[in-house]
Amino acid sequence: MGIIVRYLLMLAAASFLAVVTALPSQYSDFKLQDYNFIDVINRDVCIVGGGSTGTYAAIRLRDLGKSVVVVEHKDRMGGHTQTYADPQTGGTVDIGVLVFHNLDIVKNYFKRFNIPLVTLNGSSPGLTNKYVDLRAGKEVAGYVPSDPTAALVGYAAQLAKYPYVETGFNLTYPVPEDLLLPFGDFVTKYSLQGIVQLITGYVDVADLLNLSTLYVFKAFGSDLIRDIFQIGFLTTARHDNSELYEKATAELGQDVLLKSYIVAMDRDAAGAYAEVVVKTPDGLKLIQAKKIILSIPPKLYNLVGWDLSFNESSLFAQFRNVAYYVSLLRNTGIPDNVVISNVGADTPYNLRVLPGAYRIQPTGVPGLHTVYFGSDHPLPDAQVEAAITSTISRLGTAGTIPMTVPYSVLFSSHTPYELRVPAKAIKDGFYKELDGLQGHRRTYYTGAAFHTHDSSLLWQFTETLLSLVVA
Repeated sequence: MGIIVRYLLMLAAASFLAVVTALPSQYSDFKLQDYNFIDVINRDVCIVGGGSTGTYAAIRLRDLGKSVVVVEHKDRMGGHTQTYADPQTGGTVDIGVLVFHNLDIVKNYFKRFNIPLVTLNGSSPGLTNKYVDLRAGKEVAGYVPSDPTAALVGYAAQLAKYPYVETGFNLTYPVPEDLLLPFGDFVTKYSLQGIVQLITGYVDVADLLNLSTLYVFKAFGSDLIRDIFQIGFLTTARHDNSELYEKATAELGQDVLLKSYIVAMDRDAAGAYAEVVVKTPDGLKLIQAKKIILSIPPKLYNLVGWDLSFNESSLFAQFRNVAYYVSLLRNTGIPDNVVISNVGADTPYNLRVLPGAYRIQPTGVPGLHTVYFGSDHPLPDAQVEAAITSTISRLGTAGTIPMTVPYSVLFSSHTPYELRVPAKAIKDGFYKELDGLQGHRRTYYTGAAFHTHDSSLLWQFTETLLSLVVA
């Protein structure tokens, strides 16, 4: 990155932080004597974020003999993992995180909490796919997904050249040009046209053809290919992926601060501890921790209260993200054995047009369907919910399904999603600098921005990171 551009980013990030981190003086109070003893928490590690990686880090550190405290702004742990309990049937529906890789780290983690797993082989007997352009609500006449066999072989051969992309962002420099290519150009270069529809069938990726190939490799890697075509995925036998996080929350007990957020921090404090002021439902707490793990998306608006350096803020300011939403609908008019897949009638590779639904699929609970909705930029929740309702209406108007009046029983935003930087930033060493933050100022980093949106692979990444944390 050019010096002038970097300087401007630093100024912009610094200006942003100067505005959003202005806090009342009492929130910046690190004086031990100003707190009641029950409001001072002394731990080996403070983990910010109780999603997939934050929870895993907390449990594993406990197992390794370290004391922890988790700061989570939601009223539950689990992050993207959510489970809906249907009051009419008692059935459960997982949304967000549905399946896991067939890996030992996954099996061992669930076994630790006595949660049985089952294997899914990817087949869905009895289900029918309707390929619909959801802009008009009409089925795309004559559309048949292409045979990916030959392209998959070629794709796997290219992926195998870069094994390091499957463990994080430990890239070689100079970064290979193929990793920087827009994926559409990469597909053309290696005649991999047949792989495009396969990828979109398994991974909800926004703006696929313009995305740097590096990110596609990370989203659709060798573990995913092996699960699809060889050994199958894992999921919970009780169809309740949230059980993992409920049991973890119970075990961690008072070491989890829910509905809490950081209001001030001093990672350069004298002595052995970083100091963190946290606003909780029970008032301010002062955390003294030897080390900190950040597991939330490192967007600047998520880091209000952090004592970011110029280097940290200028790196995090470069992240851009797409948006992802999930809604559970009743009374859609869609039969319980039908999946509506969004395809473009007139787009390259018949790719769906976003903002829009990726697909609408049955849940296994009669009359209840899941809508997965994506956008290349964040949208207000109300706008997304209205767009989903309009999508169902267009299907009815077009005669694809019966006319109905659907209603939502659950809506969830998973935004920010897929944090990315431009190819030029990757080429100029963005991820080398990002990795250089590990261990700096008593802080370690995990989560999707540092690898990929995949719980199983993130647990592997976090397990490796913890060897540095406990050292």
